[in-house]
Amino acid sequence: MRIVIAEDDALLRAGLELLLRAESLDVVAATPDAEAFLAAVDEHRPDVAIVDVRMPPSHTDEGIRAAVEARRRQPGLAVLVLSAYVEQAFATELLAHGAARLGYLLKERVGRVEEFLDALHRVAAGGTAVDPDVVAQLFARSRPDTRLERLTPRERDVLALMAEGLGNAAVATRLVVTEGAVHKHIRGIFAKLDLTPADEVDRRVAAVLHYLENS
Repeated sequence: MRIVIAEDDALLRAGLELLLRAESLDVVAATPDAEAFLAAVDEHRPDVAIVDVRMPPSHTDEGIRAAVEARRRQPGLAVLVLSAYVEQAFATELLAHGAARLGYLLKERVGRVEEFLDALHRVAAGGTAVDPDVVAQLFARSRPDTRLERLTPRERDVLALMAEGLGNAAVATRLVVTEGAVHKHIRGIFAKLDLTPADEVDRRVAAVLHYLENS
């Protein structure tokens, strides 16, 4: 796995490099700003980019914009975005452009090495990884929605884990139920959120977006 890092904090950037190389992952470049990051993507054609949301010069949304541009230049590039705290607009924007090969983690998650590496590998494999703390905070701010109120507590649990990017087997393991039960709950979620039969992946993304956009 070839990785490019974009992080302006020198200490965190160096720490990420050391951590990933200790796991025998190939860090081909570690850059301090969006311009250098995009140049590294063009040069090295990485499999995964780890990108800070806020980078120089304005420390606002340079990282998000650079990630979008990198995926435009290299379709299929997996991107794991890091943020110091929950930034709702950025989280929903990422998912709205398609959830495959995308992740959004709080920086504190990097210190939980196994969880961070699991998210990295999940995104690299084509999945989605959304920090559970991000999901929880976005859910807590949700506006009342009659469709959301139709969901049972267990269906909400399933949807929360779907929002983290977990597949049916992983959801079943986390909730200690069968995959068949998870599949049944997901069918119920789709029906109660008025998501008509279509591509399964699209409906999963739409269900998650319904939560994130109502906050």
